[in-house]
Amino acid sequence: MFNLIRKDIVLQKKTLAASFLVLCVYLMLDISPIWVGVVFSIVISMYAFSIDEKSSIHILLNSLPYTRKEIVSSKYIVVVLLTSMVAAAILIVHFIIHRKFTIWKDILLMVAIVMTAASFMLPFCYKFKSNYLLIASIVAFGLYMLTVNFVVQNLNDQIREFVDMLLALHNTSLYLIVAISIITLYGCSWLLSIRIYRNKVF
Repeated sequence: MFNLIRKDIVLQKKTLAASFLVLCVYLMLDISPIWVGVVFSIVISMYAFSIDEKSSIHILLNSLPYTRKEIVSSKYIVVVLLTSMVAAAILIVHFIIHRKFTIWKDILLMVAIVMTAASFMLPFCYKFKSNYLLIASIVAFGLYMLTVNFVVQNLNDQIREFVDMLLALHNTSLYLIVAISIITLYGCSWLLSIRIYRNKVF
């Protein structure tokens, strides 16, 4: 399985280099590192998934000495690795530009959002295809814009206030509960994806 993980990282090296440069630009513009990290982590992770989406590639992978469980598991591990790499890049670049480290709560929130999103996106992609996920994302963004413009016009402010409230909390027990919940959700998603992929015919 190590070779499967290595394959995804190696295939992404040009994308990762370009993403790192764009990440630097966004952080210089003083945009919230949380949302920059979330967007970059999800986009890079989904790109790694889309590379292997052709049926011919899946036929090749299944002809190699890897079980379907290992093929799926490698993707879930890659998501964690890529998210960790983005988090580390944000810490380093933010320190170089602003001479201060990003608050650890910001990084934890970023990772929590990415892991939660991936928990829903990966089984969806295994069941259908990532281009359907793109369509669903566009529709969701359209609905969000309609909501912001016509229904709840201060929705962005409410989301910002909610995030600020989460970051201001000092309840260690709550953080632990949230962390366990997200890990459990990710684990359940992992098992669901294995089950979906195991029943797929290529």
